[in-house]
Amino acid sequence: MVAKAYTVAFEGIEARLVEVQCAVSPGVPAFSVVGLPDKAVSEAKERVRAALTAMAIALPSKRITINLSPADLPKEGSHFDLPIALALLAALEIIPPEDAEQTVALGELSLDGALVAVVGALPAAMAAANDDRTLLCPQACGAEAAWVGAANVIAPRTLADVVRHYTGQSVLNPSEPGEVHSRAENKDLSEVKGQERAKRALEIAAAGRHHLFLVGSPGSGKSMLAARIPGILPPLTPAEALETSMIHSLCGLLDEGGINRERPFCEPHHTASMPAIVGGGRTAKPGQISLAHNGVLFMDEFPEFARTVLETLRQPIETGEVVVARANAHVRYPCRFMLVAAANPCKCGYLADPGRACTRAPICGEDYLGRISGPLMDRFDLRVEVPPVAFTDLDLPEDGESSATVAARVAKARQTQTKRYDERDDIRVNADAEGHILEEVATPDTEGRELLVKVAERFGLSARGYHRVLRVARTIADLDGSDTVRKPHVAEAVSYRLAMTKEV
Repeated sequence: MVAKAYTVAFEGIEARLVEVQCAVSPGVPAFSVVGLPDKAVSEAKERVRAALTAMAIALPSKRITINLSPADLPKEGSHFDLPIALALLAALEIIPPEDAEQTVALGELSLDGALVAVVGALPAAMAAANDDRTLLCPQACGAEAAWVGAANVIAPRTLADVVRHYTGQSVLNPSEPGEVHSRAENKDLSEVKGQERAKRALEIAAAGRHHLFLVGSPGSGKSMLAARIPGILPPLTPAEALETSMIHSLCGLLDEGGINRERPFCEPHHTASMPAIVGGGRTAKPGQISLAHNGVLFMDEFPEFARTVLETLRQPIETGEVVVARANAHVRYPCRFMLVAAANPCKCGYLADPGRACTRAPICGEDYLGRISGPLMDRFDLRVEVPPVAFTDLDLPEDGESSATVAARVAKARQTQTKRYDERDDIRVNADAEGHILEEVATPDTEGRELLVKVAERFGLSARGYHRVLRVARTIADLDGSDTVRKPHVAEAVSYRLAMTKEV
């Protein structure tokens, strides 16, 4: 008799169904696992054997063969323990074989039969729902997987609970979605003294998900401004929350077993490697740019990152996805993030202060920012110089707008964009608009077009730069509540585009 159960193998954020076949046949007693398993999967037989022994279930003196089909798909991870045990229990007729065949299972087994949490419960629940099967997972993963409402999620604590559930001795209730409590956000935009132009750039970037580059001397408030971006961003929509949580589930980053509606904010250190930023490693895991999907990627000390890391960002910024290529697989991860980069104007940081600048000024500034290539710099929609704040200004009372006030305007602008691109699945915000869609929504009036043509001729705007100015102008018009893009909107967009540009 061949008993069957199902589990999943992960390819990026996609969970592919794997059929776990168990055959118990006469022959020399043995327990073998075939189907391209890695070391963790091959060791599953010992954990399953020990767990069954702890339950006083003796394996028969026969040949036990586990086949993971399709056999040419690599199987990695410890989550194969539970489906192998489930198929074996069905083959031994301890649980009904037809129930095991209708189950997608994943979970790691302890030697005493307890089920240990594993990563990827959310994508697995999606795969189970699409195939109209029940998901069986450890209790610690149940609240996470239950967010997929179409899936029936059973989350036992031990393997003995699994047996009691399928034999009808103690039927388990389906899991409920976990509750995630919002983190207390104490960083308010009103705490930033001065820097009105930088605050305005933050608002525009948040409204249209535009990439932002901040340049200023040490202590001018670049990191302080970036840390307040999450406070002005709207919460994730249900579709965005599911996309983001599936990536975080693969990395085991979901807290409290639930989906978080707050946008991710990732800030990798400048010594991070390329696999850490872009994704990769032995198992082609997602990197920081994918963990920041639908959120913010803040890269402080931007020129200090390795040149290869910076240049690798160019293609994901344009396409919104990254392909991690390995010899045995090409894994695709989404990465539509808002890039916020901060840098000092030079190595010493005080290029604009004659009294504190080094002896190599201004050449040191050109050398330092020259580490950022022209094509990469061309991908920043907004460039802002952040001037230092005098210490006397720090004693002034808070007089700027609060994060809540700015967030209300950003949310209104995002709602306008959602309505505008409602029929387009691939466009959500102005930063995604391109081609004829961009021409339809962001064509400026006559005066605005004349100004843009003059700027393009005077400063030699590239085609990418021209289109990015139009996108930013469209966002500024949305914040202004205007249906059309007018000359003031174009002028403000151009002012951010031409910052730090040498006049010719």
